[in-house]
Amino acid sequence: MSMQDPIADLLTRIRNAQMAGHTEVDVPNSKVKRSILQVLADEGYVNSFSATDEVKSVINVQLKYHQGTPVIEEIARVSRPGLRIYKECNDLPQVRGGLGIAIISTNKGVMTDKSARAAGVGGEVLCTVF
Repeated sequence: MSMQDPIADLLTRIRNAQMAGHTEVDVPNSKVKRSILQVLADEGYVNSFSATDEVKSVINVQLKYHQGTPVIEEIARVSRPGLRIYKECNDLPQVRGGLGIAIISTNKGVMTDKSARAAGVGGEVLCTVF
């Protein structure tokens, strides 16, 4: 059976691993997933990630905890294959008044909502993280 929404699978694997208290999780490799994980690493939500160079390549994600609790409190998919959500620069969502981030896929790459506003570009709202 083919996977219908690989980004939702990535987010669910991260969410489940943190609920179980794991320090790392493996996810199937793709360019979009690596760019989403790069944004999460830059913003301090995950420690690091590394991809293997095998036939069925996987990404190993090192999860981040603060005093025993996961750094990511909530991670949710916004746009999905059945209902794509596109926003202009001025309409990009602010997650919990700017305390969290929204990850946006723009024509200049995957970035946070703050970076997209600063660059003056809109795009598809992939997920929100708090």
